Amino acid sequence: MLEGKSFFMNRRNAFGAATLAILLLAAGGAYLLQGGNSVGKSGAGVDRHDHRDRLDPKRAIPVRIVSARRGAIDLWVDALGTVTAANTVIVKGRVEGQLVRIAFQEGQPVQTGDLLAQVDPRPFQVALDQAQGQLTRDRAQLAGARVELNRYRELQAKSSIARQQVDTQAALVGQLEGSIQVDQAQLANARLQLDFTHITAPIGGRLGLRQVDTGNMVHPNDATGLVIITQTQPIFVVFSIPADGIAVLLGRWRQGESLEVQALDRDGTTLLASGTLASIDNRIDLATGTVKLKAIFTNHDETLFPNQFVNARLKTATLRGATLIPTAAIQRGVSGAFVYLLQGDASVTLRPVTLGPTTGDTVVVKTGLQPKDRVVIDGADKLREGSRVDLGSSIKPFAT
Repeated sequence: MLEGKSFFMNRRNAFGAATLAILLLAAGGAYLLQGGNSVGKSGAGVDRHDHRDRLDPKRAIPVRIVSARRGAIDLWVDALGTVTAANTVIVKGRVEGQLVRIAFQEGQPVQTGDLLAQVDPRPFQVALDQAQGQLTRDRAQLAGARVELNRYRELQAKSSIARQQVDTQAALVGQLEGSIQVDQAQLANARLQLDFTHITAPIGGRLGLRQVDTGNMVHPNDATGLVIITQTQPIFVVFSIPADGIAVLLGRWRQGESLEVQALDRDGTTLLASGTLASIDNRIDLATGTVKLKAIFTNHDETLFPNQFVNARLKTATLRGATLIPTAAIQRGVSGAFVYLLQGDASVTLRPVTLGPTTGDTVVVKTGLQPKDRVVIDGADKLREGSRVDLGSSIKPFAT
């Protein structure tokens, strides 16, 4: 009895498993069928359309076209540069004393000789008065000695006194004259020390931050000084270029040719200032194989700031009569660079080209194109040899 029941249950379990498998297969097929229909409705048509667009040689593909032109192009060398002030001075007190006045504002422009600060002048005024009194006293003594010398000479002429007495008085006069010269030098030094209590700008430029406050003692050997002045008009940019072409560059510079240098921001997109090459270093850096150059900029608007990092561009030459096209027209393949050239039947052909220097968005084509040849600059990813193109109003002259 139990064996029959067990047999019945086993058959029942097997039948249930088979039924479950059939249901799962049916559900999976329905899902796949529904998904396929959905793809067919939403994307398959677009895919087939794109595929037909690529394979149908009769369909015109929209593109943009420009004409190659003959013209001149400037050749530049790019380098990382550092802005350097024409002059930098740490302003220090030239005499020791208490700082009683600050006569400048931080960051203000100054001219040579402008008053910046004042050291307590009273001790130096006392020294000046003392030197002046010493000179006055010695002058009076000299005047008396000269009167005595004249009287002694008159008496000597009458043989009333000995010559030795006259000579002694003459020596005293000479001694007092020497004292006068010392007194005059001491007076000048005292007057100079008093003048040094007025701290003035040694150069014109722009002031930095104040380093000392009023009331502090200042000394000539202070390391930080009172303030730093940087001369920013004009200003320099120092940069390095590869030494390969330095001989040609040096020849042009020595002939007096003005070589343009541009300073751009760190992204290399915004022109900050234009200047000229000022000097070339006298040796090559063996570690980097470069030569340092210095360019000068007027910096009237003070766009350039000392120790600022900029991208420097040196114009090395101007290539004239070159065939020019936009860099967007250049395609790359296994065999090298090529362009899609527009033909008279509104189709394109693949044309290998040999490229020259590139400046910005413009490239020189050495071989493969002639001026007025029309090339594709947009839409080339859908083209192949012999593809028909839809020009619309896309043809326009190419200008740099």
